[in-house]
Amino acid sequence: MQVDISTDAQLLHYIITEDPAEMEALFQAARATRERYYGRKVYFRGLIEFTNYCKNDCYYCGIRRGNRNVARYRLTPEEILDCCRRGAALGYQTFVLQGGEDPWFTDARMVPILSGIRREFPDHAITLSMGERSRESYAALFDAGANRYLLRHETADAAHYSRLHPPEMSLPARMRCLRDLKEIGYQVGAGFMVGSPFQTPAHLLEDLRFLRRLQPHMVGIGPFLPQGDTPFGREAAGPLALTLRMIALCRLLLPKALLPATTALGTLSPLGRERALQAGANVVMPNLSPLGVRAQYALYDNKICTGDEAAECRACMERRILSQGFVPDLSRGDYHGISE
Repeated sequence: MQVDISTDAQLLHYIITEDPAEMEALFQAARATRERYYGRKVYFRGLIEFTNYCKNDCYYCGIRRGNRNVARYRLTPEEILDCCRRGAALGYQTFVLQGGEDPWFTDARMVPILSGIRREFPDHAITLSMGERSRESYAALFDAGANRYLLRHETADAAHYSRLHPPEMSLPARMRCLRDLKEIGYQVGAGFMVGSPFQTPAHLLEDLRFLRRLQPHMVGIGPFLPQGDTPFGREAAGPLALTLRMIALCRLLLPKALLPATTALGTLSPLGRERALQAGANVVMPNLSPLGVRAQYALYDNKICTGDEAAECRACMERRILSQGFVPDLSRGDYHGISE
């Protein structure tokens, strides 16, 4: 069965289809497309969740400013560097520094942290995920050694965006950041939640249309998962099958993109990450954060892998990847066609 997504109507058809034959054809096409550019490799990134402070009050997020039930933490520069050292000892060549939008981590604090990592690990990739900042800030962090930046747009529909975020946040501001990051020279990641409150198939179609225009290097797609201390704490989780279809469609639209099999998918379903690999994903991000803080980085409830040592995370992910017929790869895993 041929998969044709050359028109918006055809894209929408595959967003909403639940026909088993059509879905399997979609996943087969996604796997073939990924293999054309990346073979059967699945790239590892070492994740460091370095702060759970956040100035924002997003309605879906467990570390939102208004959540008083979170034990807040910030890793020190030395703790961050120690996480990188543990990751390097395990063979990882990419570090992902992820945190809330924490005003404490100014450029004056982040630049020395990044410079220190770059001095000790000159050939490793450094990915940041710190939310919205000024163009000048992004440029300073890039000059200090960061290579990649993850900033999920969450939804490309402005009205839908306003129902997920407080009034001081806006979709145009998020889009401005993504444009700035691309212009500065980062490998850029966007992405969205599947099954978030008020979301419709038309919203998901607009997400794909936006990604086609933006042409990001990475796309993070995961299910909405509720967190009990948020306004959406009693909403239903996003559907697994729909999330997998969106990953596959993204693979076909952006053949060279780096697509993670997210922890959220593994939380939603015991085999969620494996099924994401079969739908076209090619990245995993085992956790390098200190065990003592992992449970506090609770974007959603019941997050998996909060009690595993870093070496356990790597061994577990390697087994999962091999079980699906793929090949664990610890190299930098740059976007196809980029070599730094």
